[in-house]
Amino acid sequence: MKNLIVIGGGISGLSTAWLLQHRAQQAGITIGLTLLEQEMQPGGKIKSVRENGFLCEWGPNGFLDSKPQTLDLCAALGISDQLHRSNDNARKRFIFTGGQLHRLPENGPSFLKSGLLSWPGKLRLLGEPFAAAPPGDDETLAAFGRRRLGSEALQKLIAPMASGIFAGDPETMSLQSCFPRIAELEREYGGLFRAMVALAKKKKQERKAGKVVSSAAGPGGTLTSFKPGIQFLTDTLAAQLGERVKTGVTAAAVTRSGQQWQVQTTAGETLMADLVILASPAYATADLLESVDSPLVETLRQIRYATLSVVCCGFETAGLGHPLDGFGYLIPKEEGRTALGTLWDSSMFEERAPAGQALLRSMAGGACRPELIELSDQELLQRIRNDLQAAMGITAPPCFSRIIRHQQAIPQYTTGHGKRLEQLEARLGGLPGLLLTGNAYKGVGLNDCVAASQATVERALDYLGGMQ
Repeated sequence: MKNLIVIGGGISGLSTAWLLQHRAQQAGITIGLTLLEQEMQPGGKIKSVRENGFLCEWGPNGFLDSKPQTLDLCAALGISDQLHRSNDNARKRFIFTGGQLHRLPENGPSFLKSGLLSWPGKLRLLGEPFAAAPPGDDETLAAFGRRRLGSEALQKLIAPMASGIFAGDPETMSLQSCFPRIAELEREYGGLFRAMVALAKKKKQERKAGKVVSSAAGPGGTLTSFKPGIQFLTDTLAAQLGERVKTGVTAAAVTRSGQQWQVQTTAGETLMADLVILASPAYATADLLESVDSPLVETLRQIRYATLSVVCCGFETAGLGHPLDGFGYLIPKEEGRTALGTLWDSSMFEERAPAGQALLRSMAGGACRPELIELSDQELLQRIRNDLQAAMGITAPPCFSRIIRHQQAIPQYTTGHGKRLEQLEARLGGLPGLLLTGNAYKGVGLNDCVAASQATVERALDYLGGMQ
């Protein structure tokens, strides 16, 4: 029997451990599996807390069903019938700029009518097919936006999207690492508009042939969760893993011991394993491997994280002054507001707020405003209220509020991230039986984490098979 240890009980660690156990059983491989999680409750930043009838998500509030990874995992877990898809409101998304909310255009005519971009900004977009070729180095998202779409589109479209997904700064984010599909489309078709036309034509042809393809570069799909909240997924994984999950156990160091790996805990316990999978954040992984490989540790510490504060506010809908008929809105940093944006959670999913009330969830901080994490609860809440009044005309005080702070929320894929991944792979090649997974490497979304878990499990099984 081979002993395996997974360190980190967020979605990455839990899905890796569950898939390992599942696949090993299918392959007839007997393993002893242990997952170590320092918190008493597994799930990491995935946490759904109901207070006073409001359901507050601490981190992600779901995943897009346009990719199969999480859907396949739910099917294997036997919980597909529990999936809860957002309603049509989630299709309406807004940008707050120039003192008002502008709905994101969904087609050509609506784009022309929209006041989101000025006419010079719209005309600049027409020059996209004639933009300069991409540089040979790792281009930032901001440089890409200016080169292909212009400064106004960068400010009002691209940068808010970057803050909504990564809480990131487009001036430092790597296009290739953050949005590899967009970079791929430019390389393949010579421009985004050309890609859209070519893919639309391809989609039409495949529809005639009875097939359907996904959208060219947009996120696509329907935001999907569970009625009790997204924590239902991590709770199910932990429950099915059972006693293999050890909560309240903090790993202190991972070291090599002959042909095995040794995990020391802060309680003084020593655990031996043939294979160790680190599903912890990059900075925590670096601390654990301090005495194993200095270049590996140095590279891990180059992956920075953005802070983020989540402010949940509940309001009486009567007299609110806004229909909340959408997903929510993002705010360009040039507007000078505190919030990166606000999600209308109770408009997307039923039972997120008591009858006659609404739940709004605002995000603040990120890579561009890290100092906001230091604001007091009172000042942060007041600033968010000011933002809600400016964007939506809400003057009533919230009947409920909850603030959640993440000192190290989302890893930042800054320029050079691809090279860092290559360096990590090279160092890990000399450390057999040690694998890394999680959102620090190849995607920060829930689907990305599950996809990374699937790839990690394949590598783990290949390694175990080679040991037999």
